[in-house]
Amino acid sequence: MEQRDEEAFAEYFTARQDAVRRSAYLLCGDWHRADDLAQTAFVALHRRWRKVRDRGALDAYVRRTLVRAVIDESRRPWRRERFVDELPEQAQLDGGVDTTVANRATLLDGLRRVPPRQRAVLVLRFLEGLDVTATAEALKCSEGTVKSQTARGLAALREALGDSLDDLRSAT
Repeated sequence: MEQRDEEAFAEYFTARQDAVRRSAYLLCGDWHRADDLAQTAFVALHRRWRKVRDRGALDAYVRRTLVRAVIDESRRPWRRERFVDELPEQAQLDGGVDTTVANRATLLDGLRRVPPRQRAVLVLRFLEGLDVTATAEALKCSEGTVKSQTARGLAALREALGDSLDDLRSAT
């Protein structure tokens, strides 16, 4: 790679690394895995950096690579079983914890229980703010698939949250 290409990639990486890591966390629910997944996405981008013609589409490319990595990893046998009940970043409900933090922790816990493809759609649609068309492009699927996965994902999230959903609704 030429020096100019390396500098352009370094600028993009510096500007977007936190956002990509956050998206990865929302998709997988584990900061360590999020670091690995973000690295996977950036390595894939680096390999194709000189071939990318539309620099405005870099975010979409990284997002699609990230979502695919999360879904592929979830299919691996050693990822099917969770050995940790709570993540260390999860807020504890000892006195003095802000309800926003508690609500966020509850929501993220419920999101972890949603199947990976549905979770990807929910994260892209509601947390990343993409519309149906952009989500379909990111996932390389039809808009109808995005709509059905959104409906199923929301149903799965409601089921996962159970009684916690009422607590979230009353807090808003």
